[in-house]
Amino acid sequence: MNKGNFTIRRMNRNEIDMAIDWAETEGWNPGRHDAECFCAADPNGFLLGLLDNVPVAMVSAVAYGQAYGFMGFYIVKPQCRNTGYGLQLWETGLEYLGSRNIGLDSVRPDLVSYKKPEFKPAYTNFRFKWVKDKQFNTVPEIISLTDIPCSTLAEYDHEVFTFNREDFLKCWISRPNTVALGIINGDKLSAYGVIRECREGFKVGPLFADNKDFARHLFNALTRNVEIGASVYLDTPQVNTDAVRLAEDYGMTEVFRTTRMYNRKKPTLPLHKWFGVTSFELG
Repeated sequence: MNKGNFTIRRMNRNEIDMAIDWAETEGWNPGRHDAECFCAADPNGFLLGLLDNVPVAMVSAVAYGQAYGFMGFYIVKPQCRNTGYGLQLWETGLEYLGSRNIGLDSVRPDLVSYKKPEFKPAYTNFRFKWVKDKQFNTVPEIISLTDIPCSTLAEYDHEVFTFNREDFLKCWISRPNTVALGIINGDKLSAYGVIRECREGFKVGPLFADNKDFARHLFNALTRNVEIGASVYLDTPQVNTDAVRLAEDYGMTEVFRTTRMYNRKKPTLPLHKWFGVTSFELG
């Protein structure tokens, strides 16, 4: 196609809703109420590429403080692929994140490494799907996250995610058709999880837990009100063998996988506590 006038700017709030719609078209099955929380994570971190003032490409470059950033939502309209527009947008996202260590999840790590050799594979994530076929009992230790101080949740999330995202969490646990639960062990939050309604079925994420038993109890409680026959998705790091085994025990099937990549160094993450990734868009 003939090249027109390609410009790049930040998305406004309504355009983040458009980004969610594009993600659905790509088959990513985003949450029905994700946009508000994505904006809360970093309102400046969503970039739009326009050709003659018509949106044709997008990317997110979300900053977590001054040390870490995460890129996602990399979508170029089919008629504008292989034109260089996507790469221009990518470069703008990298420029925004500056010297931060940057992570991303890619279904084409070979292509990322070819375009940007500084990004190196770190580990694989699996997306599992469960068509709910049974109901499970829950344990009394399960609590609603709305019953504990936000600071308690933020402290545990920082321990496991290792970067601050308190504003995002406040939004993430309070969306419509979302359930957010935790486990108090002694006087400490030792696990928490969120399940949200998506364009198709439900996704559990994050599912962070100090051990596999807490993770299993939380999964049972989070999925309790999901109808029999509905689809439930869980994204797990391959390196957490207990997480993979949990998915297999529930009869989940892998539907696709991504490769987590970083451009500077692999962060020291307690992946043995990562039973479910928050989202492939935000890390």
